[in-house]
Amino acid sequence: MQGSSSSSRHVLAVLLIILQFTSSIAKTFSHKPYHTKTNTEYIRSSCTTTTYPRLCYRSLSIYASKINTSPRLIAHTALLVTFRASKSTSRLMRKIARTHRLKPRVAAAMADCIEVIDDSIDELQKSIGEIVRIRRSNFVLIMGDLQTWVSAALTDEDTCMDGFSGRAMNGYAKMMVRKRIVKIAHLTSNALALINNYASSQILD
Repeated sequence: MQGSSSSSRHVLAVLLIILQFTSSIAKTFSHKPYHTKTNTEYIRSSCTTTTYPRLCYRSLSIYASKINTSPRLIAHTALLVTFRASKSTSRLMRKIARTHRLKPRVAAAMADCIEVIDDSIDELQKSIGEIVRIRRSNFVLIMGDLQTWVSAALTDEDTCMDGFSGRAMNGYAKMMVRKRIVKIAHLTSNALALINNYASSQILD
């Protein structure tokens, strides 16, 4: 009888351990989608304040786990996404200028565009470097710099497009450049809106 009782207690103890383990796993999986949903909802909500909310959400939602619900991290991520797109566009323009026989006016517009986009990249890079340095003591100063630099980057992108205006500029180069510049201008505009949101929140995380 004692052996039977001891065996029953052992089985019961094992069952309790299994139950606790199963419960722990269930909680883990039930909480994970909740947090992911919360993060993506935060991004969607933040993007509604931008000029191009669909592009904003599409470009940032894949970084939901990194952004969490942080005004600083969503602005930082938006800057990084814009910076990478700008670098890619700069490389494409250089390739077109090198490998296509462009008309003199188109070649001049391309050269000017490459120059101003490189200025834009520098301004975005400075912004990325500064946003990680934000502290309570320098919040207002750095936010002012970020708003100035990203606004300047947006102006640079508009300047690039102005150089390709007019029918005489139509063609492959204009089509490819316009498509890319419009996208990075929209990304930059969204990044600036998210920086402005961060400036208004004054939340340090």
